[in-house]
Amino acid sequence: MSDRETRHAELAERFLPDALIERIRARAADTDRENTFFTADLDELRAQGYLTVFVPEEFGGPGLSLHEVSRLQQRLAGAAPGTALATNMHLMCTGVARAMRERGDRSLDRVFAEAMAGEIFAFGISEPGNDFVLSDSTTAAVPQSDGGYRLTGTKIFTSLSPVWTRLLTHGVDASDPASPQLVYGFLTRGTPGITISDQWDVLGMRASQSRATRLDDVALAAERVVRRLPVGPDPDLLTFAIAANFQLLIGSVYAGLARRALDVAAAGLRSRRSAKAGAALAEVPESRVRLADALYELLPVTAMLDATTRDFDELVNHGSGWSVRLVGARLHATAAARRAAEVALLCAGGAGYNAGHEASRLFRDAAAGMFHPPAADAARPLFAAALLDTENDRGDDRGDERGDERSAVTRSASGTQR
Repeated sequence: MSDRETRHAELAERFLPDALIERIRARAADTDRENTFFTADLDELRAQGYLTVFVPEEFGGPGLSLHEVSRLQQRLAGAAPGTALATNMHLMCTGVARAMRERGDRSLDRVFAEAMAGEIFAFGISEPGNDFVLSDSTTAAVPQSDGGYRLTGTKIFTSLSPVWTRLLTHGVDASDPASPQLVYGFLTRGTPGITISDQWDVLGMRASQSRATRLDDVALAAERVVRRLPVGPDPDLLTFAIAANFQLLIGSVYAGLARRALDVAAAGLRSRRSAKAGAALAEVPESRVRLADALYELLPVTAMLDATTRDFDELVNHGSGWSVRLVGARLHATAAARRAAEVALLCAGGAGYNAGHEASRLFRDAAAGMFHPPAADAARPLFAAALLDTENDRGDDRGDERGDERSAVTRSASGTQR
């Protein structure tokens, strides 16, 4: 085992040991069937120190890299995809703070102290009908005399809804119509005007409890404002860090789901027999080919996640080429997860169609991958632009300016070109 792989094995044993993984896996069917939050999983992950993995050592944390956390999230998703997907949102917020600090911006350092103190961060950016995602908002941010804002709007798919204590969100300050500003900041749970929906009866990823969050004239304190940016794609480190952590950690969850689906598929083939062939399905060529093709499709996904997370950790400047790398990694991962889950269902046979079978649950969980922004159709302009647009906008490695790199990644969050 290489030194890097030895390190991954050590981190897995430290933060997600086998016994913990098996307990989490054993609870996944119940949280799915009962449509409940993963309270027991979260308690154990917190006790294991998992919610602080991105916190730098100088703040008391282990200071793991994005590459290392990506591998851990793949492992956690193999046990309980809904748990991993929701935990992603907390990890993403702390990962953004870490990425910014590594690039010389310490404006989010308070996130580390709060994470060490037990605060749970959630991501309140997605809104109904807002396909610009990071570069615009349908939430109104009304400026106040003390430098704070009053936010009114609706956020959807807010994972960790039952437990979050800090919400990273945004809204538009339109007080100057000629120059609207996009305001980012952290809300504190319990602030008057925050209403969390009790509706969450969905197809898959049920344990994540990613409910809608309504903001009605909610106070965003001046000291909790972290950015004021022009509406539209902007070369800012915050949106670059958000897009990178979001796309790569989401991709990691679905890669882990896909790998588990293949294990379930293999177990199904071993346990079933073909009367026609007089042998286990694991020995039937057609069945072996089906499983082989799914693994063949997954291997480039995990390699892409490994390479891209390492490049991000090592501050590689891909210029405008970051967009296609980040979005491509996540899109390939979600597609591979859907394919692997379908194969698991087929290999499990009729038993797998039972709602309580793991193959059925993974199939439903994998479907959630279609709803993370940008969807494949919305992302295609990014990939076309990489080859067809002007020299300055090309998606290759020629970009030398951080501004070019970051503005491209801001567009990657939605796949929409303004």
